[in-house]
Amino acid sequence: MTSLPRRRLLGAAAAFPFAGVAFGQALPLTPECGARAAPTPRQTEGPYYTPNTPQRSSLVEPGSKAERLTLTGRVVDAQCRPVAKALLDFWHCDENGEYDNAGFRYRGHLFTDAEGRYRLETIFPALYPGRARHIHVKVQAPGRRILTTQLYFPGDARDSLWRKELEVVMEQRPQGRLAAFQFIVDA
Repeated sequence: MTSLPRRRLLGAAAAFPFAGVAFGQALPLTPECGARAAPTPRQTEGPYYTPNTPQRSSLVEPGSKAERLTLTGRVVDAQCRPVAKALLDFWHCDENGEYDNAGFRYRGHLFTDAEGRYRLETIFPALYPGRARHIHVKVQAPGRRILTTQLYFPGDARDSLWRKELEVVMEQRPQGRLAAFQFIVDA
């Protein structure tokens, strides 16, 4: 068995976009799937959804000084089988707590890989009056019904929509925040 030089190994890992890892070690995925797993809860779309977003895995806007957030995870069915080519459409407010309702700032969609993995680079959304920090998402397994929900951050239960089952696992890293969430869908 030949060993790869460290630099080459790190370069290969960085080039693989769905490693489920950002800035080093991966976070555990929650919620767990299996015999007692419940599908990811649905939540309101809210007033700021815009269809036909661009396909992209980075929502970071040029020149943004906002704290970075990398969200990774998987889309699986209740038996923990990965859902390949699931569509994930994300949108959230900017660093000032405002939504772009005329364009596609902090909006975009991507697809899971063959193992159901996804990775989104964005910013840590700001607070805005009356709401906990959150990211909106629509998840759709190929040919199935759309799941519309919201993801929340630990320790931020500021409103009646916030749900523990929709809380990401999150860790502060020197390069920004790393968050993980596993969507359990009817596939």
